[in-house]
Amino acid sequence: MPSTFRMSYKLFLHPRGFHGLFPMTSITHSSGRTAGARTAATGGAPSSDIRFELSPIPPNPLGEGRWIKTAGALIVGDEILNGKTLERNSNYFARYCFENGIDLKRIEVIPDEEGEIIEASRRMAFKYDFVITSGGIGPTHDDITYASLAKAFNQPLVHHAETLRRMAELSKHRSWVHNQNAEQRRARERMALFPADAETLFTASDIWVPVVRLEGKLCVLPGIPSLFQKMLDGLKAFLPLPPPSERPFRHQIFTPLQESTIAPYLTELQERVKREGIRVGSYPLPMKGVFVSLIGLNEGRIRELGKEVEGRTQGKAVTEQEVRETKGLVNL
Repeated sequence: MPSTFRMSYKLFLHPRGFHGLFPMTSITHSSGRTAGARTAATGGAPSSDIRFELSPIPPNPLGEGRWIKTAGALIVGDEILNGKTLERNSNYFARYCFENGIDLKRIEVIPDEEGEIIEASRRMAFKYDFVITSGGIGPTHDDITYASLAKAFNQPLVHHAETLRRMAELSKHRSWVHNQNAEQRRARERMALFPADAETLFTASDIWVPVVRLEGKLCVLPGIPSLFQKMLDGLKAFLPLPPPSERPFRHQIFTPLQESTIAPYLTELQERVKREGIRVGSYPLPMKGVFVSLIGLNEGRIRELGKEVEGRTQGKAVTEQEVRETKGLVNL
């Protein structure tokens, strides 16, 4: 094996997700490590001329006229639990759910252990309308998410022919692929070994790997953020999302007052508006002030209350972008 390939392959085995999809000089980790030069780092070809067809939109898995109301996220990886990796996909998913009117109920981080994946995936798929997993779907020994989910839902594992075809198409001009021995090829093809009855949803034209969906609600995603985000965004067309009228509106006010100073007023306000389905939250920034959040379905009513909050707290309405910049979350 040429030394250049050996080094690149080792680097790409380091993060969780689609390890070894393509040769790289540096990568973006599943929790946001810095990315450098790479060849088709989103699963595409070295040149951008290969484009695959997207999957057709399937029938509503929840039943006609129903939409997703609740969601859960299952983050898989020892490296997250031992502190090696700062996990960020759950934050992206939380914002995705809020923006699309989905009530995200739970985020769990579990180790690369079959029993943990089986128990958590069954429980979440039973309780929630939409569940995602992130991580554990590469070619190495600890990438056991597909196999564990197959056991969780009593299905055999089978190679998916179309995924193998797309993988081969995007790899045919890569010399390192042709230099692999049989054992290395089998490891690579593990990334197309899915539960037999799962749906395969190709959500991006330049990525060979699909979102694998089980039980009509549990979607398997990679850990690498660029892939996770692109595939999740593409998945939107395949989901029975709530109509705009069911999506909450969030209005935020920043006040320089201390949280204890405004606490009595916020307590009274929450008691007054809770019957309207409005939630009042307060999120302090040490030594700076407090963000007051108002969330509800009626935008007009929320903005009206916002004016009241501004007056009672010496505050000022701020945009979502201003909040993220103030909290240092711009690049998450």
